[in-house]
Amino acid sequence: LITGKEEAVPNYRCSSSNPLAAIIGEASDKMTIAIATLLRVHNYPQISHATTVDFLSDRQQFPSFFRTIPNGNYRSRSLVKLMQYFGWNWVGTVAEDNEIGELATQDLIQELDKTEICIGFSETIPNVYSAIKIRHVVEVIRRSSVNAIVIISYELFIVPLIAEVTRQNITGKVWVSTEAWSTSASFYKGSQARTVTGTIGVAVHKGDIPGFKEFLLRLNPFTSQDNIYIKNFWEHMFGCSWPNAETYQAIAASDMNEGIKFCTGSEKLNELNVSFFDASESRITYNVYNGIYAIAHALHDLYMCIPGEGPFENGTCANIHYFEPWQLLHYVKNVHFTNKLGEEIYFDGNGNPPPLYDIINWHRVPDGNLKNVEVGRFNFSAPHGKDFIINNSALMWNGGNTQQIPHSICSESCPPGYRKAARRGQPICCFDCILCSEGEITNQTDSIDCLKCPSDHWSSNGRDKCIPKTIEFLSYQEPLGATLASVSILFSLIPAAILCTFVKHRDTPIVKANNRELSYLLLLALMLCFLCSLIFIGQPKISTCMLRQVAFGIIFALCVSCVLAKTIMVVIAFNATKPNSKLKKWVGPKLPNAVVFVCTVIQVIICIAWLSSSPPFPEQNMRSQIQKIIIECNDGSTTAFWLVLGYMGILAIVCFIVAFLARNLPDSFNEAKFITFSMLVFVTVWLSFIPAYLSTKGKYMVAVEIFAILASSTGLMACIFSPKCYIIILRPERNTREYLMGK
Repeated sequence: LITGKEEAVPNYRCSSSNPLAAIIGEASDKMTIAIATLLRVHNYPQISHATTVDFLSDRQQFPSFFRTIPNGNYRSRSLVKLMQYFGWNWVGTVAEDNEIGELATQDLIQELDKTEICIGFSETIPNVYSAIKIRHVVEVIRRSSVNAIVIISYELFIVPLIAEVTRQNITGKVWVSTEAWSTSASFYKGSQARTVTGTIGVAVHKGDIPGFKEFLLRLNPFTSQDNIYIKNFWEHMFGCSWPNAETYQAIAASDMNEGIKFCTGSEKLNELNVSFFDASESRITYNVYNGIYAIAHALHDLYMCIPGEGPFENGTCANIHYFEPWQLLHYVKNVHFTNKLGEEIYFDGNGNPPPLYDIINWHRVPDGNLKNVEVGRFNFSAPHGKDFIINNSALMWNGGNTQQIPHSICSESCPPGYRKAARRGQPICCFDCILCSEGEITNQTDSIDCLKCPSDHWSSNGRDKCIPKTIEFLSYQEPLGATLASVSILFSLIPAAILCTFVKHRDTPIVKANNRELSYLLLLALMLCFLCSLIFIGQPKISTCMLRQVAFGIIFALCVSCVLAKTIMVVIAFNATKPNSKLKKWVGPKLPNAVVFVCTVIQVIICIAWLSSSPPFPEQNMRSQIQKIIIECNDGSTTAFWLVLGYMGILAIVCFIVAFLARNLPDSFNEAKFITFSMLVFVTVWLSFIPAYLSTKGKYMVAVEIFAILASSTGLMACIFSPKCYIIILRPERNTREYLMGK
């Protein structure tokens, strides 16, 4: 064909005329590649109707190759799109064991790598039947959790595989087919039909060629004698044999002619009930039809060229009676027409047609056989959103199920609140779902990372949303706050009642003893001590934070100063009675008043310095308790806070030491002994307060400080004033000068 001679001369074309315009074919991948390699030397146009090998689109290697079937890359993209649509992310591949199968598998894997779909296994089936190899592949399929299996092969190699799957009764698998076998009738009947029911895949786009069925039905061995295949076709369709010398010799040798049916040529094709004549199923034939028309349109364009306006040098045109292959190639590259079915036919820069695939699903019909049903279409040249169409209601799956889409996943999706954790040594599709840590959430499925909640929010129990943290402070509405407030108010009434009692009995000896005015001041200070606890309850504000520790420090300094002054007065009063004592001049109200004033003023100065330099302020503590926002008072200066407590402690210790030394002095009411006890209680309470205060957080830390205030105040009040109240109220007969002096 190429050289124009009966004897082939490589790389030479010797004929004076042009016997060859173009070649339509071949169907076989290997044969097509071989032909394309030869034709590229002379740039002869070649249009294949069946091969999908991707590298034939390389214009550097195959500049004159075209095809009317999409290349394999579009097939891979279509299959991946199907898997994504049905939610299959765990698939297996089985391909024929040759270079074509390997290339097709690699192309599919490259497309899968762009998605989150993983390969569970990748096996090959032999080109030469091997029972051992087939059983191995089937065993892999049986053991694998993969349910969606892509088979990239011609039906010839698939038949033994499906037969073995049927024999082992493996069910629940979805077979994903390529155009090489998606319309094959090899599995439509028999026991294998049950195995492959629900098969889904892509098929070459079909077209109902006008007049083609009528043309086939008119075929006859006598009217189509130029067709060298017609007699073989006739024998196959009618199960007869054409009489010839060999046939007669066979009959004579067997001495019988029974069972031999001779073809007569009068048989009627239209009486046969076969799908062969269904032109609407002519998929490959439709591609041949488009290829022939593409060459015809190219020749027509070449013929219609106007000299001077041609595409070649100086506007020349090719001669329709004798043209070079590369001249026709130019027109084939630019061919663009609409066929009789209304579909556009053209080739892109790589010689590929508009990529069209039909989606085929194998349905089981009532008689138990199968039929392929078109359920959708891929059209990669269509706008986005219209490039993939599928009719879900027309789908049928394995077992005849039409509702539930089969699952083929390695791991179930992680719900909101969980993140994906990859399993070591396994594909990314295989993972464990790990609950997000506290304070982190995910609000969508299959999250890789958990998101941290804002600082003022916390994760819900399901870890699927952030919820505002609970705001916590010691309030009057809660039981603890209400109890402490009630105790503070009730206990503040006790020193008030004692003060009233003392005022009422102000002229009695027991009240007048040891400086009556100091007792009044101490009772007033104790009442304020109880009431200052109320400042610690409620939501902290700037004013209350500044007032809390300052009021507490000054009032308690006043209390302890009063007790210290009373203790000093006991010592001075005893020593002043000695002859020639110089302490007599200190007897009187001036000294205790001075002690109270000076000791209290020092605390006031410390507090003023504290408020001036780094005053307390309210803050939101989000660290102590992860699920709560604790509104508390920040001391501002921790040093100043402990300085206030330290100064108060020094006063208490000095008072305790002085009272302890004076405990056995014969004062009028033995008050030094009671002061010793009160200071012992006071110091013990506040020493216990320090570790308790440091080990608690939030509202309980405030409650600890309130408890220390109430306990120490109660200790002072009980130890110093309860004996006197006992005498005044219950033993008034002892409230006499004679009794006290006698004592």
